[in-house]
Amino acid sequence: MLNTQKSNINTNTLGMNFRISYLLIALALAGCSSTPTQPTQSQQSIVNQTDDAVTEARVSQNLSELLGQVSQTQEIPLQALEMGLLDAKTIPSIRKLVLPPSGTFKKNWLAYRKRFIEPVRLKAGRAFWEQNQAYLSQVEQDSGVPAEIIVAIIGIETIYGRQTGNFRVKDVLSTLAFSYPDTPNKSAREQLFKDQLKELILMCWTEAGGKLPSKNSSQGVNSARFSACLNQNSSYAGAIGLPQFMPSSIRSFAVDGDGDGHIDLKQSPKDAIASVANFMKKHGWQTGMPISFPVQANGIAQAKALADGEPQLKFTVQDLIEKGILTKQQGDLQSGGVEPQSKAFIVDLPYPDKDGSDQVQYFVGLNNFLTIVQYNRSYFYAQSVAEFAEALGYKNQSVVPVESPSKASVPKTATEKSKPKKTNAKKKVKSS
Repeated sequence: MLNTQKSNINTNTLGMNFRISYLLIALALAGCSSTPTQPTQSQQSIVNQTDDAVTEARVSQNLSELLGQVSQTQEIPLQALEMGLLDAKTIPSIRKLVLPPSGTFKKNWLAYRKRFIEPVRLKAGRAFWEQNQAYLSQVEQDSGVPAEIIVAIIGIETIYGRQTGNFRVKDVLSTLAFSYPDTPNKSAREQLFKDQLKELILMCWTEAGGKLPSKNSSQGVNSARFSACLNQNSSYAGAIGLPQFMPSSIRSFAVDGDGDGHIDLKQSPKDAIASVANFMKKHGWQTGMPISFPVQANGIAQAKALADGEPQLKFTVQDLIEKGILTKQQGDLQSGGVEPQSKAFIVDLPYPDKDGSDQVQYFVGLNNFLTIVQYNRSYFYAQSVAEFAEALGYKNQSVVPVESPSKASVPKTATEKSKPKKTNAKKKVKSS
């Protein structure tokens, strides 16, 4: 082990000397330039845009330290990691994209809902369902996660692969790990993205044929595949493929749905379908349990008092019935998966009315609502998934789980509108 560490340190020193020499040249060239580059609107230009040389030097130093850590803990040859990440660069525009909204910004559930539950996505969802009908049926039966929920998530995330991002994932994660904008949660967010960058490296190493730990050997590793994996496109937050999984989720929850021995969330609908179902199941999806119920008009005041913005199951259904927030008849509460002691919480979805006044729609979120929140930490997102699924035919009511063939056939009567009962207001937006 001591010899290994010494070897790693020597290699790291060589790598650092190379980087420092490169950066000195970059600084000299930067000093000769008197005409600033004008920003461009094209996505491709944004992707290729790099930060100033000083920031690049700092990021490069921090990246080298991270690679040294990964090399040491996983016994991967440092030179192989440096070759894969040598051209990683920061993307200034990404720092703007992750900034929180301004203080004058008003959350608008109705506008959010309109963006995602609309004819184009619903039409694409039915087409995706029809193309993958048999497999969706199989996955629903095996996992207990309704096909409508799986289809809704992939539709909201990327419109079934149409919008998967156009940033190199290693650039995104390097930027956010070492050059996150100055926000109150900067330290925590940088740590999150450092962890995701490590996960990306390990994911790509194994995808290229490497073992973990690697015993300081690159034997069996396809360097071209390793590089291609690190260079693949992602969202501005580093999410990948049809279901927009972060690297840690790919390593923990992605599934080889088509059985070809390789997980491909970008090109394989079956891999994406199976992976979404596995994520939901592993995060506690309960078959036969509804997602959410709208709060009764006479229970809004009580719901408002209990809404604290924390996605935690803290009240029982019986508590909420006694407070007048739910009724015994609502969603067949007594006939299936929901019992009096089932846990729930209050979901608040704000929006401004036509006069700009603040309004809120309240829902009771059950266990399955919280499961969707684990996918994307946003009340707006979770309720949109629920309503998208209902537009495809999902029945948001308590049912007794059955073992008969699943209902995952293409909905024949689903309309472009959202289900009769719901509308909503939101809570929080993104997460990575």
